[in-house]
Amino acid sequence: MVSYIETKDLVKVYRIGKVEIQALRGLSMSIEQGEMIAIVGPSGSGKTTLLNIIGGLTSATAGQVWVAGREITAATPAQLGYLRQRIVGHIFQTLNLIPTLTAFENVELPMLAVNAPQSERRKRAEILLETVGLQDRMNHKPDELSGGEKQRVAIAAALANDPPILICDEPTGDLDTETGARVVEFLHRVNKEMGKTVIIVTHDPAIARQTDRIYRILDGRIVSVQRPTDTEEKTAALMAQMLRDRITETDLELQELELKYRRQEIEPEKFAARWNELVTTREFLRRELHRMGF
Repeated sequence: MVSYIETKDLVKVYRIGKVEIQALRGLSMSIEQGEMIAIVGPSGSGKTTLLNIIGGLTSATAGQVWVAGREITAATPAQLGYLRQRIVGHIFQTLNLIPTLTAFENVELPMLAVNAPQSERRKRAEILLETVGLQDRMNHKPDELSGGEKQRVAIAAALANDPPILICDEPTGDLDTETGARVVEFLHRVNKEMGKTVIIVTHDPAIARQTDRIYRILDGRIVSVQRPTDTEEKTAALMAQMLRDRITETDLELQELELKYRRQEIEPEKFAARWNELVTTREFLRRELHRMGF
């Protein structure tokens, strides 16, 4: 009997011209219904590719995938469309809100796609926006909302058709610590109070520690599975590795930013602001590693 969500020997190969990039290399994992799972690992390790396969946004090259008891390995486009509309809700770092629609209309939109009656759409959109604390902002458009408010609208929209599974790709990546914590609090409510299975890709150790299990991906494979209740030494080692991954990614972003500036692809003011932000982040991460004794 397979788990609620399960992948077996999953392989994903992207072809760019004559070049092949193997994003997943025989990845196997299982998630039980009602769990809240964190997926961690450095950039390019295959985290987002895994989410896209589970969420029906792309298909695997080889291996098997089950989602909510359905095998979707060889699903047709229509079947994957049903999966996206009814089974899996998606939350992305880039939000995907329609800028010309209000918060209410953005939440209502997924229900239009499944031909829900107007009265049902309006009632559910109002309830969901109230649930995420935005009942007073439902007539505002995305550019009139803060980053945290926009992310909460995205959560409400992802829940519009009442999917049993919610997948979140870096849902707090562009938010400050306090706002990110508030978004994670809503995701916990979705998990515990609504009974949804929640999968979060994150680079934040504080978020990973709040989940039931933590999967670490490296080079397209699962290299460890831990629970936050594991021994302090084991948990600390994983948290330290996550911090090191973020430091490496920050260093790479600083290098790319400097190249853009030299090529005059970014304005000096934007370059300086982003540079200072990244350097501040890197110093914070280094202090955290030192505080942990690594």
